[in-house]
Amino acid sequence: MSSVLPVGPPSMSQFRVETRPETPTVGITENVTMTGFAKIADRIPEIVAWLAERDTHPAGPLFFRFHVIDMAAELVVEAGFPVPDDAALTPSGDVTLGTVPAGRYVTTVHHGHPDELIDVTGALLQWAAGEGLTFDRHDTDAGDAWAGRFEFYLTDPREQPDMAEWDTELAFKLAD
Repeated sequence: MSSVLPVGPPSMSQFRVETRPETPTVGITENVTMTGFAKIADRIPEIVAWLAERDTHPAGPLFFRFHVIDMAAELVVEAGFPVPDDAALTPSGDVTLGTVPAGRYVTTVHHGHPDELIDVTGALLQWAAGEGLTFDRHDTDAGDAWAGRFEFYLTDPREQPDMAEWDTELAFKLAD
């Protein structure tokens, strides 16, 4: 099933539903607030170094995975990278192994500053509700727990330092 609908301001592409395979990942998870997001973002070089020490490399773009969301309090956020299927890795220190779960996802690509992603996320959630789609999530005492809610940073900041020119893909897993 694939639904496509043009939406929002020109900085947003279309929303769509797509099926994705399970993908192995490595990452570091932190509890952060919206104003303290740098706490997790600053750990990205640590993950890159960890991969290099094991003679492997990212097999896809940097992501932030939102495991639990309580915008007024704390978020449980993982920074990480997809890794090659054949990478023989063992977790160590704060670096853990995981996956992008297989399944259907609502996706869109945003061109613009990451600060705009809150509005893009709102539009994605509104579009999905209008389509009658249900996300793979549940309420907990700590907040809204998601099976797969990702921001994939498609632009390499070393090649494009202007954050207003970045492309970021949102991918939110749907319930089976």
